[in-house]
Amino acid sequence: TYVIDEADLGGEVNPALIKQAFVRYHANRRQGTVAQLSRGQVEGSTRKLYRQKGTGHARAGNARTPIRRGGGHTFAKSKRREDFHLDMPVKMRRKANRNALLAKLIDNEVKVVDDLSFATPKTSEFRQLLAALGIDRSCLVAVSADNRNAGLGARNIDGVTLCNSQSMTCFEMLNSRYMVIAKADLEAWLTGPGSQTGKGNKRKEVA
Repeated sequence: TYVIDEADLGGEVNPALIKQAFVRYHANRRQGTVAQLSRGQVEGSTRKLYRQKGTGHARAGNARTPIRRGGGHTFAKSKRREDFHLDMPVKMRRKANRNALLAKLIDNEVKVVDDLSFATPKTSEFRQLLAALGIDRSCLVAVSADNRNAGLGARNIDGVTLCNSQSMTCFEMLNSRYMVIAKADLEAWLTGPGSQTGKGNKRKEVA
């Protein structure tokens, strides 16, 4: 059992705040490689296709116009990563992260274990751990940066996503059904350097 004060996680779930943060994290992951060609960027001649009058056809210019197949786009999209960037105050981000954890705790989707250390990086051992915890759906495994064996043991399991426990966000939490984290890592996430609460916790027991 691990004890957390629900007030430190926001007290109640705020779906609007969580969605705003989730959309921000999702948008900021875009690489910004979308690029369409305008009529000026399409390769080809600018020669007039045929004379203006006397052919019986509608008048036409070059083959790169947007109305022709293979021509450029009228309003070509060309956005960089910065164009998709969304910002959000740090306090709101942290509250959204805490709120996401609260939502998963309410739904009994967080598995807090005493220790996630393994003597060797064995995938079979990590499968046994997940089976013992009753995890049969997608799962986020939050491990510290120095816990190499746990990361290597979990990375080849289908449906398991790894993340650094110190930089865990609501985007990562909500992308998986379950979450597995060690007590020490959760404690550090809540109250350690760069914590999500920024203060010492008053505790309430949660399973």
